[in-house]
Amino acid sequence: MTNWIKELQSIVGDENVLISPDELLVYECDALTIHKRAPRAVIFPTTTEHVSRSVKVLGEQGIPFVARGAGTGLSGGALAEAGGVIIELSRMNRILEIDWENQRAIVQPGVINIALTQAVATRGYHFAPDPSSQPTCTIGGNVAENASGPHCLKYGVTTDHILGLEVVLPDGRIINLDRHGAVALGYDLVGLFVGSEGMFGIATRITVRLTRLPRAVKTLMADFPTVEAASQTVSDTIAAGVIPAAMEMMDQATVRAVEESVFASGLPIDAAAVLIIELDGLPVSVDYESSRVVHFCRANGARHVIVARSEAERERLWAGRKNAFGALGRINSDLMVQDAVIPRSRLPEVLPEIYRIAERYRLRMACVIHAGDGNLHPTLCFDGRDADELRRVDAACKEIMELCVRVGGTLTGEHGIGLDKVKYMSLIFSEADIEAMARVRAVFDPRGLCNPGKVLPVHRCKAF
Repeated sequence: MTNWIKELQSIVGDENVLISPDELLVYECDALTIHKRAPRAVIFPTTTEHVSRSVKVLGEQGIPFVARGAGTGLSGGALAEAGGVIIELSRMNRILEIDWENQRAIVQPGVINIALTQAVATRGYHFAPDPSSQPTCTIGGNVAENASGPHCLKYGVTTDHILGLEVVLPDGRIINLDRHGAVALGYDLVGLFVGSEGMFGIATRITVRLTRLPRAVKTLMADFPTVEAASQTVSDTIAAGVIPAAMEMMDQATVRAVEESVFASGLPIDAAAVLIIELDGLPVSVDYESSRVVHFCRANGARHVIVARSEAERERLWAGRKNAFGALGRINSDLMVQDAVIPRSRLPEVLPEIYRIAERYRLRMACVIHAGDGNLHPTLCFDGRDADELRRVDAACKEIMELCVRVGGTLTGEHGIGLDKVKYMSLIFSEADIEAMARVRAVFDPRGLCNPGKVLPVHRCKAF
């Protein structure tokens, strides 16, 4: 056993350091299983001091490392590149403080997203960012990826709800980044850190904003004969000044997968597309806006528009949407989930072209969309054991990304660049752009040990 392993064991305990191949196998990928990298070791700290001391030991040996939470990421962002070590934060899972008067909470990074909402719901609050992996994903992971979710249309993404961070830098130093004062002083380093995909350091304490639960909520389901009609409904609704809390779209392949699974929620399997639309706020405004949404649905040919009549019906509709990716696992053994973003006005033209791309490469595709903000999740269903199919998946993904960029879109809305989308960065950024980002990264991590190989092309990840 090497000396640095013994040092890590002395910090976190023998039982909290994994080194055997069968144990490490669990950590070779995240939820995007197409990319696999086995770590040299996995450690489980429970305190900021554990993280700081462990990072110092790894730094002394020149060993790269990456923080990991629940592993629900879909970009390969939490994989250990270059023989690195995973610092697994799932046991740092305590809610440290709830400040009701100032509507904020302090949590460790391993706190499950939905657990925080459950802890504050009885007092009329929630944590607004709600990724589809909400019952599993961690708030630390949400910070790393700047995660969003269905309700980001109205409530914003993770960075809009983070007030402060305690961060262990790649050299082991501990710093505090504060955003919750009445007047912000200096640079917005919290804003810089959120969404940095684990390349600037490791957040060990997170101060979040708590949001009041709305007075009224109304959830609608509308089904359409074409994807284009559903897409046009989204554009018409928001163009009219109606901003729902959420507008989610599922295509027929997704609906069929959901309805044939344990997550069945009564969606019509013969519909080309289904919209789940939620409005919230004051009762009078919710009633008015829901009537406007119903109008746009019917004007665009919706076959049925159903309004949930109870909390149970509302939860059933959302269960189908929130568990869509789990249901899609029924189609084939592997999924490639992308999350490009396009202007929502281009949805009616872009979606049919994405289907044509999948057809041209002889791939089965399903699509789930945060339609309100144009965040697409075209999901290619394939067999990862088939080399030719892997090649076709890669080629189709490239064409989909090029298409989305061509219409004014970008590479990711919430999953991050990670390992998966590094090869597409040149579609958006020039050499000068990438060099500027690399310089910022080098300020925090001059040795390039903190989550190397992600976001920036490898040759750009070294210090200047």
